[in-house]
Amino acid sequence: QVKLVESGGGLVQPGGSLRLSCTASGFTFSGNSMTWYRQPPGKGREWVATIFTSGTISYADTVKGRFIMSRDDAQNAVYLQMNNLNADDTAVYYCNRPPYATLPNWGQGTQVTVSS
Repeated sequence: QVKLVESGGGLVQPGGSLRLSCTASGFTFSGNSMTWYRQPPGKGREWVATIFTSGTISYADTVKGRFIMSRDDAQNAVYLQMNNLNADDTAVYYCNRPPYATLPNWGQGTQVTVSS
């Protein structure tokens, strides 16, 4: 059974940092590109970053230069290092495959709140 588990969220002040983790099981992780998404309060889910199997990483313009995505295939995990956070980054963060191939079993997400 496919399972995605996100963790690492919390309350952080503007300008602060957090590192999110996502562990996956139930599918061949190393052969898949992976994506971080987020859903701000009252809004739809949006794309944040994708790490392709080639190692190439793409970021949304809103996070470029502040967020760093990485993966550890030995741990079946992806990470999102988030720096210089601002209020617009407040959202529930999820991981999954890229938008063209999302898995139906979304995780519970991890809440990130940026507030002073």
